Amino acid sequence: MLLKHFVQMYVMMFSLHLKIVIAGTVMDIINNIKDMQSYSESIRKDGLRIGFVPTMGALHSGHMALVEYIQKFCDCSVVSIFVNPTQFTPGEDFDNYPRKLEDDTDKLSRSGVNVLFAPQSADMYGDDYKTYVEVKGVQDHLCGKHRPGHFRGVATIVLKLINITKPHYAVFGEKDYQQLQIIKKMVDDLNIDVEILGYPLVREEDGLAMSSRNRYLNSEKRSQATSISKALFQVKEMFERGISSSAELCIIARDILNESGINDIDYISIVDNKLLEVKEIASSGDIVAMAARVGGARLIDNIKL
Repeated sequence: MLLKHFVQMYVMMFSLHLKIVIAGTVMDIINNIKDMQSYSESIRKDGLRIGFVPTMGALHSGHMALVEYIQKFCDCSVVSIFVNPTQFTPGEDFDNYPRKLEDDTDKLSRSGVNVLFAPQSADMYGDDYKTYVEVKGVQDHLCGKHRPGHFRGVATIVLKLINITKPHYAVFGEKDYQQLQIIKKMVDDLNIDVEILGYPLVREEDGLAMSSRNRYLNSEKRSQATSISKALFQVKEMFERGISSSAELCIIARDILNESGINDIDYISIVDNKLLEVKEIASSGDIVAMAARVGGARLIDNIKL
């Protein structure tokens, strides 16, 4: 069975479109953009609804929760796996980003996904590629300050993937809260015919937000990283006790991180939940967001007040 599975995966890398059968489940695997567009057009002509989950692979339980969620809204579920080079800034982990295509394919097939779209970078960005999308304002806060060009790459690839897969619905996790708001704004501003759904942040049992980059953490750093969520929950508790000064709340969070040995902090901010502008006085519905580096991994997390 494992050998057969390996052969199927090997064939996939050199094919444009094939079907894979695991545990009785049939899943189409499409590598070619035109084939994916044609597939989606045929689904739409049949009056069926398409749900889409874009990913960069290395799938974990958080991703699979998105898959399960989107399947409630659609007749045909499509998941993309594409490690997008344009959203990595210089010095980041593009080359070392975890790639687990065989494992991911197995997980998706077993979960009942109808289509895996796994394009090649050369097809998504040709030698003469010149077009990019920016969402001014929303992209300039939080991670945007520390990862210049990142959200330009995110918005561009999401728009391309939507144009290729032609979904009625697309879902994004709220762990990447800024990304979600940028995509919602892009879809609204450009009148894109898709409904963007958000899905609550998924945490490990120890509170750590699920992320593919958690794989970079050894046991010591993993334990240290849990202070990020502890800091967020403490800020929420202090807010509910009556502290509304953003500066005071952020100091509480920073002290918790520093006490655990986390000192490489990009930001701890309290922002409104739409445009992500910094708030001096926190109010209900605002987002507490932070980004810090632990053991070489840049981890982000957030919580709503």
